[in-house]
Parts: sequence; structure tokens; C-alpha cells
Amino acid sequence: MTHLLVSSACVLAAAAFSADAAPKATVRTPTTHAGALTMTIVYDNNADDPRLQTAWGFACLIEGAEKTILFDTGGSGRLLMANLRVLKIDPRKIDVVVLSHSHADHIGGLGALLRENSEVTIYVPKSFAQRIHRQARHSGGRVVEVRGPCRICRGVRTTGEMGALIKEQSLLIDTKDGLAVVTGCAHPGIVAIVRKAGELTGSPVALVLGGFHMGGLKDKAIRSVIRDLEDLGVKQVGPCHCSGGRTRELFRGSFPDGYVPAGVGTRIELRLPKRGDRRSLTCQDKSEP
Repeated sequence: MTHLLVSSACVLAAAAFSADAAPKATVRTPTTHAGALTMTIVYDNNADDPRLQTAWGFACLIEGAEKTILFDTGGSGRLLMANLRVLKIDPRKIDVVVLSHSHADHIGGLGALLRENSEVTIYVPKSFAQRIHRQARHSGGRVVEVRGPCRICRGVRTTGEMGALIKEQSLLIDTKDGLAVVTGCAHPGIVAIVRKAGELTGSPVALVLGGFHMGGLKDKAIRSVIRDLEDLGVKQVGPCHCSGGRTRELFRGSFPDGYVPAGVGTRIELRLPKRGDRRSLTCQDKSEP
């Protein structure tokens, strides 16, 4: 089956994005648009592209920014590499790895990636166990420890560490229509992450993609989160990984024009902002050689 492209309609139409009209998610044949940024889910336990293997975990590739970024690495290096091969993604072209948190289903593929590409720079929460730092440095990768908000490259940054018990960082990407927020498991709370994204940048959040950590929640709690995200101005959502089937069902009903049925192989295309529109944050922690 042809690899599908899920695109915001604002990429394909001339109408400007507004708070009154959410961009509609549509399925398209893969193509490349000038000035576009693409996000491809390369590891997830939800299926989209039937050519790809599914397993518990998450990884998302971001292309079109100044650097090619892999956010999380899934739980199995073998499976991650297999999916990349099917998608014809060369791991040697990945510049940066951002690890959201230290759970095995998000960092398990790191070793396999480093064996293919030891030149990557790895951004990890400062609270990570030292063995993670040693693994990365032993393989030749450069490690950057992140505590506060951290700039990865022009238009891409992380929230910095969030949460109390489980420290986690999420990825923030500037697009023409607002921020795209990519989460690993959202242990600090998906609403808290989206709220911080807005506070850090002053930009509206156009899209939230990734694990929402809402599996097993009652309908009342799920609907409360949906209302909070709507109040925060979120226009498109792509809950996957640990979000839960019922969560995905209720989000689909609440975001009829902005729901992305995210799973492994899902490809999302968004417009990049003009250079002058991009804000930047610098990393607040030193890098490790």
C-alpha cells in the first residue's frame, strides 16, 4: 500500500488559518512541498501503514527544519531499523535525537541507531540515569543534558524537563499556523505541556501529536482534558501510543475536522514560518563532550 500523507488542509489551500476554522486533516499521496516540514511516525503500537511493524513505544522523525530530528527511538532497535528501511529513511542522515524520558519503550532503539550513525547529537533530560549518558558517549554520540527550555535548531526547541516523579521533555516546532507539539508519553499531563508550550513561545498550538498518557481514564476525565485543550486553542490532535483506544475515539468525535488518526507510518505535513517569524530559546545546560 502506498505510504499515506496526512496533511493539514492549510498546506494545500490558500485560505489563512484562523481560530474560527480548524485545518481539516486529509489523506494525500506523498509529495514534497517547498517550505514544508514533515513529521513521520516511525514507531508506534497503533497501525497506519500496513507495511510497517507495530510494537509498544513511540518514535517520530521530523524533516524540513535545519536539522533532521528523531524524537524518541521506540522500544526495539531491530524494529526501528526495519521500519526506517521500509520507509527508505537513511539513519545516517539523522542529525539529532531527542529523548523524551527514560522509559525503555522510548529509548530502546538508541543503541541500534548509534551503530548506524555515531555522529548524532542526543538531547536527554538531565535526570536520566548515568548509564544512558555512558551508552551514548561510548558509541560516539554527543550528549546534551537538558534541564530548562532548550533550542535544538532554528524553529525547534524542547520544553525542558517537566513533571515531578517522571521527568519528561516534549518537542515544540514552529509552523506557519502555530506550534506543533510532539509528546512521548505526556507523563506531566498533556494539558500542562500544551499550556507551557504557549507560555514559552507566545504562539498558538495548532497540533498536538504523540502519547497523551490517558489509557484507562474514565470518559469524564477524558472529556475534561478535551475541553481544556479546546480552551487552549488546540486545532488538531493526533493521540497515539499510550493515549488509549477510548481516548482516541472521544478525541475523534470532539475534533471532527482536526483529528489525525495517528499510527506507525502516519506522515504529517505542515508549512514552515518565514525566517523572521521564528523565535529561539537557547539551551540552559552545558553539553557533554
